[in-house]
Amino acid sequence: MTKIGVMVCGHGSRDEGAVREFESVARGIRERMPQYDVDSGFLEFATPIIRDGLDRLREQNNKVVLAIPGMLFAAGHAKNDIPSVLNTYEAQHPGMEIRYGRELGIDSKLIKAASARIEEALAQAGGDVAREETLLMVVGRGASDPDANSNVSKVMRMLWEGFGFGWGETCYSGVTFPLVEPGLEHAAKLGYKRIVVFPYFLFTGILVKRIYDYTDMVAARHPEIEFIKASYLSDHPQVLDSFAERVQEILDGENLMNCKLCKYREQILGFDAEVGLPQESHHHHVEGIGTGTAEHSHDHAHSHDHEHSHGHDHGHSHDHGHGHGHGNGHDHHHHPYPHADHPLGPKSMKKAAG
Repeated sequence: MTKIGVMVCGHGSRDEGAVREFESVARGIRERMPQYDVDSGFLEFATPIIRDGLDRLREQNNKVVLAIPGMLFAAGHAKNDIPSVLNTYEAQHPGMEIRYGRELGIDSKLIKAASARIEEALAQAGGDVAREETLLMVVGRGASDPDANSNVSKVMRMLWEGFGFGWGETCYSGVTFPLVEPGLEHAAKLGYKRIVVFPYFLFTGILVKRIYDYTDMVAARHPEIEFIKASYLSDHPQVLDSFAERVQEILDGENLMNCKLCKYREQILGFDAEVGLPQESHHHHVEGIGTGTAEHSHDHAHSHDHEHSHGHDHGHSHDHGHGHGHGNGHDHHHHPYPHADHPLGPKSMKKAAG
């Protein structure tokens, strides 16, 4: 029987905390998939590098390696650098087959993990500020690719809508706009009593610390607003479940279309009651080279503007929420929208209609 190993390929960081936290991914996969040898490595900034992990798996007589990028979104590193390392290694070691999986992407488990981090922050803050008087600020990495940036907006929207917050905004830690400080200054003008700042990041590091520092700066200028700092994703069990799922997908050859976020298939935050309902149309007609060594300080300008996800969005026509009548006598039902009474939703039109 062919022995199979698992390789988790990370970007790497100069932050020791981030490197330590990354190790939780391999540990989580080992716990969930004990039948496999699991190793990990980095492209740059930290050791071991990816080749070292592959060497260890080969020495353990693994003939097939299931490799996954340890990243939220796919861009230059996940699409080019890591495959380059894997392809080169495979060419140099013809006795080993390496199969490469996909990034985490936007996934129901990640949304659940994110919602748990926000819930924890709200519980710790306490108080009686209503959700409708709270603004959610989701902070993404930031890229020079609008498609990558829009992924963070999609995560924000799902969390905003799931929780029923009064408003939701997106800002970024670098490269694009708005950055954290101007983003939070803009949010402060909108009149909400509480702002929850949530970094949509896997691990700690200088960028996450900077997000919290900017939050403190803006909060000091707006004492009338309560700013709450939610934790980043880290090693939440749902995150680790997602990584194990990416490994299994390689073996299963699973269809990777974006049905993962269809509210009829998964328990999506705020829409739990609709799982399993029939989907019916209401109208009858989507290496680089790893370093980690003292000799290579990697001092060149390196913008890391590369969080790009290319998930396919299929066009279910299954929830319109606009209560229109067809006038043809058939029974036309929509499942109740969980935030139908949100002050900025359909009820806002009643004043104008009056």
